[in-house]
Amino acid sequence: MNRATQKIVFIDIDGTLVGDDGMVPESAQKACKIARENGHLLYLCTGRSKAEIYDAIWDIGFDGLIGAGGGYVESGDEILYHKKVTPEDVRHMVDFFNTHGIDFYLESNSALYASQNLKPHLERRIYGDVENDSVARDKMERFPHPFIAGLTYGETDLYKDDVNKVCFLESAVPFEFIKGEFQGRFEVIQCTVPIFGKDSGEMMIPGIHKAIAIADLLNHLSLPQEQTIAIGDGMNDAEMLEYCAVGIAMGNANPGLMEIADDITDHVEEDGLYKSFVKYGLISES
Repeated sequence: MNRATQKIVFIDIDGTLVGDDGMVPESAQKACKIARENGHLLYLCTGRSKAEIYDAIWDIGFDGLIGAGGGYVESGDEILYHKKVTPEDVRHMVDFFNTHGIDFYLESNSALYASQNLKPHLERRIYGDVENDSVARDKMERFPHPFIAGLTYGETDLYKDDVNKVCFLESAVPFEFIKGEFQGRFEVIQCTVPIFGKDSGEMMIPGIHKAIAIADLLNHLSLPQEQTIAIGDGMNDAEMLEYCAVGIAMGNANPGLMEIADDITDHVEEDGLYKSFVKYGLISES
């Protein structure tokens, strides 16, 4: 492929590449594989940390990862950087959440560490009342969600020193109260995973977002911004869509993201990623 016609595509995961069931639609798998065969570069660009990128995703084939909302960048086998939360801020956050009964998990590149009551809370949100509803219990047994299986449970010491970011589930504590508690220490945004609840959230190191990481990666690769395409669904994709030459919102995207996108494709479960790849010439329709 002519380097001047090569595209560099930045792809969000949850709600973009992956549906609510935690799986990548076959059409999206096909689109990514063919686009790389055609000579384009594909980078995952996600709020997830590396420990959340399961083999089923990597096996599709990608050129690298921007993870933790921009706090971690790797290209091929090379790590460009990895920004971590300070131990003091980790301790403050863990103590605050435990005191207020908020379920959460810490994201690091080595593992995802779940708080004490996170697993049953997640199971209720994903499957329903698994203790009293046989249909919900059957769903859990037959269709185990990869996210629940990917978490590390039972850690008694959550004062970890390699934390990228933190996610918390909706609780009785209002989102704005939590945001105010960590003002200046964390960037606290609404969570982009709908099943976590409206008042769930993500907490990141201030000054980090996907567009900064993309700019750093492009500089490292000596590739131009003009050849970039971004596709996402949540407001943590806003800077990415605005920065890249073409910003595409999924049909299931946050309305605020749709407003700033250059284009809107179909829902993640309606071959939205595949259709966008065809439209922008990354692959041919088949």
